[in-house]
Amino acid sequence: MGATMNTESTIRPQGKSSLRYALVTPARDEAENIERLIRSMVAQTVQPVKWVIVSDGSTDGTDDIVKKHAAQHGWIALERRPERAERHFAAKVEAFNAGYARLKGVDYDLVGSMDADISFDAGFFAFLLGKFAEDPKLGLGGAPFKEDGLEYDFRFSSAEHVSGALQLFRRECFEQIGGYVPIKGGGIDVVAVWSARARGWQTRTHTEKFYRHHRKMGTAKDSLWRVKFKDGNKDYALGVHPLWEMFRACFQMTKPLLLVGGCLLGLGYFWSVVRRKNRTMPPELVRFRQADQMARLKALLRKCAGLKAPRRQPAIEEGTGRCA
Repeated sequence: MGATMNTESTIRPQGKSSLRYALVTPARDEAENIERLIRSMVAQTVQPVKWVIVSDGSTDGTDDIVKKHAAQHGWIALERRPERAERHFAAKVEAFNAGYARLKGVDYDLVGSMDADISFDAGFFAFLLGKFAEDPKLGLGGAPFKEDGLEYDFRFSSAEHVSGALQLFRRECFEQIGGYVPIKGGGIDVVAVWSARARGWQTRTHTEKFYRHHRKMGTAKDSLWRVKFKDGNKDYALGVHPLWEMFRACFQMTKPLLLVGGCLLGLGYFWSVVRRKNRTMPPELVRFRQADQMARLKALLRKCAGLKAPRRQPAIEEGTGRCA
């Protein structure tokens, strides 16, 4: 259980929004990154009512760093989970749920999942709270990330996708979708986004702010090229339409140094088709997602043909948020 038991905050944040937020950060062997993130959170102009950092079997000193700061800030708490040999995305959900359970009895309006290897400026969460205060239909929000020279390119990326490195939910929305679905192969953030949209909530990446991601997405244990192949596998598992995947792979081939990456992405997808692998996204969400993708694709083709401009911005890179 948590090494430090802290009294829950009862002070409402000051500023443009009176919304209260709580956060959970699953962290496994993040001693290299967690100090940076904690400094970012301590500097926030609006701090959370509770932030539970879940040490998921860490052996590298992560716990000691969190304990030190938890002793200084009552809104930081450590939840310790036992060591395990496996590393997969379902385990991340289990870690998140352990931290989420610590929020029982805490008064909050928004709840977020935040990775340990990111950082942001002091006004970051005040900005996001303001967006939720402005739009009561906003169920899931976030911001784009910058990562080792890569950043969002919203000529080709969908602002309706919110990266899993930092997702902030309206509490009602999170409860309606039943929280995160544990999927070993990944895509828990994608399922959360589409689950929220299917229930009528707005989801949005707000581009006025950004955060830094200090480790290449998905490369904690794999090479970049293996990640591309596995991304294709994941796209199939998460219901991407085959025509959409073809266009997405071709788009990636137009980027410098990513001809091979685009090929591997398509190969991973159609290898899953040949092997008739099961899809991890529920059938109703697959239908909802594919209908949306076909509408976007038709809009994009009409735009390319010089016909009447579509009412929504098409996005071949929907679901990644990266111009890669």
